[in-house]
Amino acid sequence: MSIPFRLVENLRTPGYLPFYLGLHGGFWAREGLDVQIITAPATSETPKLLLSGQADAAWGGPMRVMMYHDADPACPLVCFAQAVARDPFMLVGRRPNPAFRFADLAGLTVGVATDVPTPWMTFQDDLRRAGFDPAALVRAPDLPMAENAAAFAAGAMDVVQLFEPHADRLVQSGAGHVWHRFSDRGDIGYTTLVATRATLAEKRPALIRLVRGLAAAQEALARASGAELAEALAAFFPDLPRAQLERIALAYRAAGLWAATPELPPSAFVRLKAALLSGGLIARDIPYDAAVDAALSSRHPS
Repeated sequence: MSIPFRLVENLRTPGYLPFYLGLHGGFWAREGLDVQIITAPATSETPKLLLSGQADAAWGGPMRVMMYHDADPACPLVCFAQAVARDPFMLVGRRPNPAFRFADLAGLTVGVATDVPTPWMTFQDDLRRAGFDPAALVRAPDLPMAENAAAFAAGAMDVVQLFEPHADRLVQSGAGHVWHRFSDRGDIGYTTLVATRATLAEKRPALIRLVRGLAAAQEALARASGAELAEALAAFFPDLPRAQLERIALAYRAAGLWAATPELPPSAFVRLKAALLSGGLIARDIPYDAAVDAALSSRHPS
């Protein structure tokens, strides 16, 4: 008999393919889980669904977990099992710029992704590391990504920070060119699973099955054809053409976006934490052991 399991979808984007493949490919079902997807009304509401007991686990950024730990050191939220290892965002500009450097942004109007905090936190940290003062960046008025993409296409800004499918639409229309993939930064623990300590204790057998199913989906993702990846995405993005979904999936995979296994290394966690600290989103050094269940973050979780 399958175990009912309530899993929160933090946000719907093709970048979350490992989770969609876990469902569409039947990998969680083979582990004996009957996964019910609960779509969060907003990304900021995802932790509240866990803390209130309305869900068993969620996928989302360790950023949000660190924010909660920063506000309350006794926070019960814990990350485990990395799925999106790298940053899915891109900078799209008006003309080709294959030799892009962050210095190229000087004097240009940039539309920053502000739908969630992480994209700007990691962007501003990259700028600092490149010797570019984030305060010197000429930022367009903050808008949701979809509106930023439309404003860019209308000529209201020079460069825009987007993830998929917004970036692909601009490139395919000829309005934009990818200048930079933030995935080039390397592993930063961008998206993991999240649960409360109470759930980790009370439902650990189910969580172990959840991680094993994710690991199987990760292995399948690495060897799947573009058409197979597009098929998995199409179940969740019925309005997007298969050719677009395939293009997005193959480009993300080539960029190393998705983790090969559920391991969540301390180095990735620390790299993300450093960006949140430098951007002022958190004020305290959150220990890895306080916010991560390393035993669950494994091909063979325990």
